[in-house]
Formats: sequence, structure tokens, C-alpha cells
Amino acid sequence: MEINRILIGIDDSKYAEHAAEYGFELARKFNAAVGLVNIVEPVVISQATPGIDPLMGSALQSNAFEEMEILDIQKDISGNMVDATIKKYGEGLQVTHFTEYGSTADGIINCSSEFAADLIVLGTHSRSGFDRLFMGSIAEDVVRHSEIPVLVVPFKEAKAR
Repeated sequence: MEINRILIGIDDSKYAEHAAEYGFELARKFNAAVGLVNIVEPVVISQATPGIDPLMGSALQSNAFEEMEILDIQKDISGNMVDATIKKYGEGLQVTHFTEYGSTADGIINCSSEFAADLIVLGTHSRSGFDRLFMGSIAEDVVRHSEIPVLVVPFKEAKAR
């Protein structure tokens, strides 16, 4: 088995940061290139009738943040997150970064194909029971649909005493 290219999925959670640290350590051990992906899920601004407030039925004032401005803000946040992760863990490694838009699981799988990854590394919240049922699991979705191995790195919170 050769692992030459590792794709690491990140977001702004401690779970993803823990997985990123683990993924970068693996990349060093295998002398592998790293692909770092952050998925920006679109913000939906619902408006049943353009220009009409759906609750009050009155005309809406022009919103200061149009959808494109929100997308630009999300893109900047994603870029800052990727840059910070590379700075913290990626020294001396070849790192390619991706910012994708849309469904998180699909975006990760698409990036793994585009990057020609040999392994995907993701964090997980270690949810179970009703939390998992209602919240879903991006990691589980990636595991189910990926054509390459997926390493899911759990993160357990330290219990308060």
C-alpha cells in the first residue's frame, strides 16, 4: 500500500483541527502531499415573494448583505481557516488547498478525486444515538460513498470533574 496523497477535510471545529493534526502527521510519515479542503455550504436567504416580508406582508428594505457579499465573506473565512491550518501544521509539506461550495460530503469526495488522493482524513464529533440520527454525519456519508479509504479521527471531550 502506498499513500502519496492525503486529503484532509477541515472546518472551524476542534474535531476537524484534531483530524488535521493527525492527517499532517501521517503525511510526514509517508512523505505524502496534502490536499486541504474546506466546504462552504451556501446560505439560503428565503423570501417567498421578492421584496415582501413573509411575516409582516410589508415591503422589505434593501438588505445590506446581498447573497454575493455573504458568499465573499464565507470565501474569506474559508481562506483564512485554510491558511491558518497550513501555517500551523503544514511546514515543509507540499500542500494544495481547495475551497468548494455546496454539499460537504459531495465536495470532499469530488476533491479527493480531483486531487487523486489515496486517503481521506476527517474528524468526527463522536455522536451516537439520537444526536447522530437527527444531525446526520458528514464523515459517515463520505465513508459510504468514497472510492478510496477514509480515516475518521474521533475526538472525545475531556470529562469535567
